[in-house]
Amino acid sequence: MNGRGLLLLCLFLSAALTPPRQLAVAGAASSSKVVTSLPGFQGQLPFHLETGYVEVDEENGTELFYYFVESEAGAHNAPFLLWLTGGDRCSVLSGLALEIGPFQFVAEPYNGTVPRLQINPYSWTKVANVLFVDTPVGAGFSFSRRPEGYHVGEVSTSLQLHELLIKWFTDHPEFLANPLYIGGDSLAGQLVPFIAQKISEGIEAGRSPILNLKGYLVGNPGTGENIDISSRVPYAHGLGIISDQLYETILGHCQGEDYMNPRNTLCAQSLGTFNNLRSEVMVAQILLDNCVYASPRPGIETDKSAGAARKILSEEAVIVTGKRVKHPPPRVPLGCISYTAYLSYFWANDELTRDALGIKDGTVDEWVRCHDGDLPYAVDIGSSIKYHRNVTVNGYRALVYR
Repeated sequence: MNGRGLLLLCLFLSAALTPPRQLAVAGAASSSKVVTSLPGFQGQLPFHLETGYVEVDEENGTELFYYFVESEAGAHNAPFLLWLTGGDRCSVLSGLALEIGPFQFVAEPYNGTVPRLQINPYSWTKVANVLFVDTPVGAGFSFSRRPEGYHVGEVSTSLQLHELLIKWFTDHPEFLANPLYIGGDSLAGQLVPFIAQKISEGIEAGRSPILNLKGYLVGNPGTGENIDISSRVPYAHGLGIISDQLYETILGHCQGEDYMNPRNTLCAQSLGTFNNLRSEVMVAQILLDNCVYASPRPGIETDKSAGAARKILSEEAVIVTGKRVKHPPPRVPLGCISYTAYLSYFWANDELTRDALGIKDGTVDEWVRCHDGDLPYAVDIGSSIKYHRNVTVNGYRALVYR
């Protein structure tokens, strides 16, 4: 098991519970389906997968889509983890199939058929029950029946997720005894401590059902503070990406400056040089090739990808036959870490996949892995540091990792 699995093993405690049941009520506030097979995977799934929707805004008809995977160690004794993916509105399929879930895409050239799946030997579901949720509304297969429903922000999204948990556990009371943890990475990591605080407040107020919250975990989380951006400079210097001279120049001219919008001309010039140097390496892992990023929103081109994208898009048009596949993202080289993210677009937009997952017709015309500022989103939590402090002071466990 890799480091992520070991972290989870160290973090969680066990609790007894009774076997799960199903809920399948069409048109209700919650609906679900047990999935026994998936397109691209050979044979029956060797794990329990449930998918479904939970209504979190009745006025606008907002429904969040989820994937629930029972622990391979036995649902009775395993902790329960709510997992969220960052953004801009990235689908939780990124977490499910590209990071910590039980299956992953086979990295092989796309040929127009459903991309193949294989088992992920390092899945967190080996030790935990994991509820993956497409959030905020508009991410993945989550949708709103009214346009106003997409006008959400950090606070409203967090409250919707709290509502989702209340309704989900009401429908699945057999999991109430399991130790509950809230988890997420990147921008979702900024919501997690706020959600944990709201759950703890609900527990104190006696809101039923009482959730068995034990703590939270966040990976590479945003905080809402300037340090989210400014810390990149000393980190890059420590890795040898920038010189001592540039590092000292930035420190000398950027004291008290907003690193995203510096007012000092010398600071702005130094940060421009820094960003150019930083763009030459794979930011997530400097030892990997700096590949073209699999475009968050299909059709978005970067300076590095524009020429190749035009050529590749014309090639893809020959093999893409699914009616939902309208704007395929630029194909990245096969050896790139983002190639499987590219495959996810074709898998999620295949009609066979939609049928298997129980996606409601007329809700999401074209699935995209991430959005790129095309839907409104209010950044209204501000700093999440106070929520980290509030939750941990109340005795809940916390894990912040990168």
